[in-house]
Amino acid sequence: MLDASAVGHASTPVEAAVEPGRLRAFLDAIGETSPVYRDPAAAAAAGFRGLPVPPTYLFCLEMMDAADPFELLGDLGIDLSTILHGEQSFAYHAPAVVGDRLRFASRVVSVTEKKGGALVLVGVETAVTTDAGLPIADCARTIVVRNGRPR
Repeated sequence: MLDASAVGHASTPVEAAVEPGRLRAFLDAIGETSPVYRDPAAAAAAGFRGLPVPPTYLFCLEMMDAADPFELLGDLGIDLSTILHGEQSFAYHAPAVVGDRLRFASRVVSVTEKKGGALVLVGVETAVTTDAGLPIADCARTIVVRNGRPR
């Protein structure tokens, strides 16, 4: 049974490169047309040290480059078919830009039962830093596990 003993569990850190081609594909997929994300001159004029990534790209980049994007769920015995995405937030410290190598370190910070155990809310925080250790963002997400039953 998923319980508070999961707090502190960390998944394998993910290393990822911010590559221009993948970023363009993401921008196209979300319909982002701002020149700041596509034109180096516009990005420089806006004060960026390179082409920046849009806010939610970090979440996608971590999943795309993870050897097992669902490692944390598997480690906790959570059946993928029982989860819902509850919420997500980001606290940014510096912009990530094309050419950065990023490190994503995720850990469980809370496990809370709701509705008499019918739902379990799993809080996960991810620290995102550059390979030089510069903090980029702290990402938080809540995973809702229906019925609270591990596989």
